[in-house]
Amino acid sequence: MSQAVVKSAQRAFAILELFELERRPLSLTEVTQALCYPTSSTAALLKSLVVTGYLEFDRARRAYRPTMRIAVLGQWVHEGLFGEGAILAAAHRLHAETGLTVVLAAQSDLHAQYLHLVHSSEPLKAMVTPGQLRPLASSGMGLVLLSAQADAEVRRLVRRINYLRRDEQVDLADLLVRLHEVRSRGYAFSKDAVSPGFGLIGVLAPRQADVRQLALGVTGRSEELTAREGELVAALRAAVADLPA
Repeated sequence: MSQAVVKSAQRAFAILELFELERRPLSLTEVTQALCYPTSSTAALLKSLVVTGYLEFDRARRAYRPTMRIAVLGQWVHEGLFGEGAILAAAHRLHAETGLTVVLAAQSDLHAQYLHLVHSSEPLKAMVTPGQLRPLASSGMGLVLLSAQADAEVRRLVRRINYLRRDEQVDLADLLVRLHEVRSRGYAFSKDAVSPGFGLIGVLAPRQADVRQLALGVTGRSEELTAREGELVAALRAAVADLPA
């Protein structure tokens, strides 16, 4: 497969994710400016997505918007990821209560992957997008997800991480100490680990049969999270308390 084909596929999905982020029709200019893509190739991609039925073009407004085909395409995936969807409703309630960006994540091999976000008005919106990957052994969401696993599995994962990333070795002993702390207090609090000035507080969601282990977190400026730690932990625990197991 050529690099051009890979790039086109990546850009097509980035366009669809931009609509999820903005939740409104977008013009060609808005898409190119938001994603920093060349106008000619972006126009061709948008036209292709219209032809294949994933977008429609409003000629009066000269803007594109997703069609119902996108929603139908992902229905079975939604159930496999989120069960009956109660956790998505919990994420939106948590956002309304805290005013912070809420993140729903799951493990994807050696990473924590952001599956769903409810954005605040903070500039963090530009830095955090659905599908984004975070290091499993050093990010806040990664620590939450690892805390659900036995130490033996953590050791196996760290061996793989250290083999693949020899320039950034994970200290297994230190990681196990941090995971013990997360398990003991029931949440992870990570500051400035990935984005300077920002942090995350996260908890595990109840595990449902045949559904991936999910974690729910709030993210924002580190100083605000520190000042509101007790309040936010209580809100997170309340958000997951009534979810089906």
